[in-house]
Amino acid sequence: MKALAQLTLGLISLSLLAGCGKDIDHSKIKQTGFVYCGQAGPETFNPQLVDSGITSETLSPQLYDTLLTLDPSSYQPIANLATHWSVNDAGTEYTFHLRSGVEFHHTAWFTPTRPLNASDVVFSFDRIINENNPYHDVGGNRYPWFYGIDFQNLVTKVEALSDSEVKFTLSRPDNSFLSNIATSHAVILSEEYANQLEISDDKAKIDTQPVGTGPFYLEDYQVNDLIRLKRHDLYWKAPALMKQVVFDISHRGTGTLAKLLRNECDVLSSPISSQIPIIEASKNIELTAKPTMNVSFIAVNTKHPALNDVRVRKALNYAINRQNILDSVYYGTGTQAYSLLPPDSWAYQKDNTQIRYDRNYAIALLREAGFDKGLSLTMSVPLEPRSYNPSPRKTAELIQSNFADIGVRLRIITDDRFDRQQAVQSDSDLYLTGWIADTGDPDNFLRPLLSCYSHSAGVNIAGWCNPDFDFLLDLALEVDKMRYRINLYKQAQNILNETFPVIPLSHGMQFRAHTKTLKGFRVSPFNAQPFDLVERVK
Repeated sequence: MKALAQLTLGLISLSLLAGCGKDIDHSKIKQTGFVYCGQAGPETFNPQLVDSGITSETLSPQLYDTLLTLDPSSYQPIANLATHWSVNDAGTEYTFHLRSGVEFHHTAWFTPTRPLNASDVVFSFDRIINENNPYHDVGGNRYPWFYGIDFQNLVTKVEALSDSEVKFTLSRPDNSFLSNIATSHAVILSEEYANQLEISDDKAKIDTQPVGTGPFYLEDYQVNDLIRLKRHDLYWKAPALMKQVVFDISHRGTGTLAKLLRNECDVLSSPISSQIPIIEASKNIELTAKPTMNVSFIAVNTKHPALNDVRVRKALNYAINRQNILDSVYYGTGTQAYSLLPPDSWAYQKDNTQIRYDRNYAIALLREAGFDKGLSLTMSVPLEPRSYNPSPRKTAELIQSNFADIGVRLRIITDDRFDRQQAVQSDSDLYLTGWIADTGDPDNFLRPLLSCYSHSAGVNIAGWCNPDFDFLLDLALEVDKMRYRINLYKQAQNILNETFPVIPLSHGMQFRAHTKTLKGFRVSPFNAQPFDLVERVK
């Protein structure tokens, strides 16, 4: 709690230092940059400490770099801060060769004296895996994304072989390792900045006053108002084409669509489906859609006395009319989920036997389980629209109606935003949520959401643990033939669709609307890409 309080205080202090409550001067910003709308404010500026939200999905690629990145077409890891790498025959040692001349941000709170080297990479990952690292507990000792994939038990050591070489030693072979360190969570921090903060006893500032090597640096943060990023003129790829990006995170006045239509915003992230016809009718706005590796689902609290019965969980699954949700919520832009994995996954398995709408079968299962006289449940529903669910409240109301049709009374509990840690600690019976993949590997869906370790680490909302399921996941990371991996992941999906610790609902598209005066946005099926190539045209 002390570390969390320090984190919050650091964010607030940055806000106060920057000033508070100033209106965004849109006309002035448009001369040198653009305004981005549609996401809630950050809990932290360090993507190591979160598993979703604006920090990892949008801000991270602007502020930080990673050793590798993912090719948006092949989903394979490619060079970034590391120019190349090698792996030993056992698949347990990875040596990375670093790019030279990569400069850290010069900010109001830090002036670097050297470029990036191997010690920065060591510090960035040692903080996560080493409980004795002085920064391990800073920010509340929460690394949910990494804990969800058991990263701290996979990586046993990170060491600098020279200023330009760093070696990772793994406890076991892992086919997903390279993809995982290419995500927006696996950022490289400045060890020099960390040492400076440790001396001044201000360690919490490493997460609230960030220093990275990305195309932009943080210049101004006003809580519930704005985040202003300025161009990093020493960016190793080449300076960004625009001098600033301002994120409008305020909730005052009219909604984000109105701001876009009135030219108060240049970009609207993840517009909800019902807004799309309005956006398409505007002559000055361009709408882009991309397939996204995501899934919307209901996490089932398997500790609940009734929900511990697989027959009840199956009944809830059969009671849901997914096509009705697609028609009413996605307006033709989504697809029905037959598995947690989306259709673009190379291990996707369509199961339309277990996952289908069958009201009569649902009623029969409830009767068999002894709940023919009714059942009362609660479901927590975060209201923030996401690419996997553009209108959570409407989805929840449709599910509520479906459940009522089989004699299950559902009380909906709403929250403004999703917090996985709070969800795990919640006593709700059901949780309407979803997942946006960070890599193209099936492990990135299955392990963080449902493994036994992710349950013990506090990120498995369903509270479900199945050793057979975990065995399949572990084996799939070690085998060296793709056909074996595919078979193992299909077996894992079979277990899920026989026991239903989660109930898959749908897959959504990622939409973005922006004024036609902007060009240069890059597209990826995962998170936002750097904005260094975005420019304004006349």
